[in-house]
Amino acid sequence: MTYQRFEDLPVWQAAIKLGVEVYQLTNPRWFADKADLRDQMRRAALSVSNNIAEGFERGTTSELLMFLYIARGSAGEVRSGCRFCAMLLGEGVPASRHDAEMKERINHCVASCESVSRQIRAWAQSLQDGDIRGQRHLTAESKQRYHQARRAVDLDTHIRRVTEENIQRSMRQSSPEVEKQS
Repeated sequence: MTYQRFEDLPVWQAAIKLGVEVYQLTNPRWFADKADLRDQMRRAALSVSNNIAEGFERGTTSELLMFLYIARGSAGEVRSGCRFCAMLLGEGVPASRHDAEMKERINHCVASCESVSRQIRAWAQSLQDGDIRGQRHLTAESKQRYHQARRAVDLDTHIRRVTEENIQRSMRQSSPEVEKQS
């Protein structure tokens, strides 16, 4: 599927949700005396979706890849901040119900970071394995090859569908004859 807008990208949508999650995580009073940590985590979380968007709006695959890796790094930065917060809360039994809730929210945020990071990595890998270098580099010849390949796939799909329909029709027509002979 080809996306026309970064807002339609599933990975961007996941990154936006991660940003909201980090902002909500860092709202409680627990972060009141940790303003530097809170601000750094928020900036890093926002950086994930912003870099996906900026890379998408660029005209070359190499620029997109660069911004995807920056976004992935920012997701790692958020995850690291979450791990640090978990350590501040202590590794053992939570001291209070609030600490237990914070740990649960931190763990959920870590899982979200890992998910976004995996999605970015998979997209980057598919771009690296592809042969299109970006819109700016499309030539008449590369466009023609792309459209030719698309037409070949469409033709193959059409042939498979027609063949399947013919088989089904043949089976329906031969069924009454088989019953009459028995």
